[in-house]
Amino acid sequence: SLAASPAAAADGAPAPQELGAMEGVASTFIKAHGVPGLSVAVARNGQLVYEQGFGLADHATAEKVLPSHLFRIASVSKPITSVAVFQLIEQGKLALDDRVFGGDGILRNDFGKPPYRQYVEDIRLQHLLTHTGGGWQNDGADPMFRNPGMNHHELIAWALANAQLSHPPGSQFAYSNFGYCIVGRIIEKVTGQPYERHIREAVLRRCGIFDMRIAGDTLAERAAKEVVYGTGGPDPYNMKVRRMDSHGGWLATAADLARFATHVDGFSEERDILKPASIREMTTATSANAGYAKGWAVNRALNWWHVGSLPGTTSIMVRTASGFCWAALANSREASGDTGGALDRMMWDLVRQVKSWKA
Repeated sequence: SLAASPAAAADGAPAPQELGAMEGVASTFIKAHGVPGLSVAVARNGQLVYEQGFGLADHATAEKVLPSHLFRIASVSKPITSVAVFQLIEQGKLALDDRVFGGDGILRNDFGKPPYRQYVEDIRLQHLLTHTGGGWQNDGADPMFRNPGMNHHELIAWALANAQLSHPPGSQFAYSNFGYCIVGRIIEKVTGQPYERHIREAVLRRCGIFDMRIAGDTLAERAAKEVVYGTGGPDPYNMKVRRMDSHGGWLATAADLARFATHVDGFSEERDILKPASIREMTTATSANAGYAKGWAVNRALNWWHVGSLPGTTSIMVRTASGFCWAALANSREASGDTGGALDRMMWDLVRQVKSWKA
């Protein structure tokens, strides 16, 4: 159908032929990448101007994707966690230079007694946010995907005792899910609240977002309005998604993510939930990696974004220098190939179908 959501009736709304062209872009992507379903949302100048579902939320029942469907967003969870940290920094409860472990660390000796292994006591909060903690990276030995029977506390204690860091913190970029798991525990320590509750109350509610939650692990734990994830690779229902909370555990609609981004996009002090200086710091790359800041990928064009990928899931959230925030969520991931990169290109193509938007 060519009917856009009521949100698209705003000024600069796509014309009917542009809506048709956008649908064509999405349909081409679905066919080319074997994706069951796709949900996209676009905000412009802080206002949601387009949201649409394409394809199937559940292959078995032929249920169609609606804009209200929730998807696992995988690593698009990281910018959300980062924003919560910057709120706490603004409140004077944290500092980027704070040590994480040891007697004078934020987490003190909560996860094991000193002496720690090499470099552990050198880790500072900013190293975790920038993936420069010295190791624990997303490879075959990623601590987050080991010891599935352990809870957060047991897993962190195990990793501190057994997973050797390879570099001095701050010196090298190594993408670390486990580092963001630790950031989640830092948020819990300083707020005295469970991570999920704190994010919902302190971050999401301030953005007008009320349905986001941490995903369940199994098909039986599927949330109301959540899509079913395509297989064709590792089983999407055989992972500890709930344990991934602060690095990859959230469920959201595409509109939730577009809306979240508009509240930290740096375009409106009135709308933003962080101060301009915090947003600048959060989106400034490090010397270790010119393409990554603190929870956001960045480039010279001053676009910020994050992609997410798990078995059964591909996601992206983008803030463009031209005043857009958008998101796209798919309920599958190709076993080979870069579904995230393809999703990114698809969204630029889709938004550029509307001439007046000048994306």
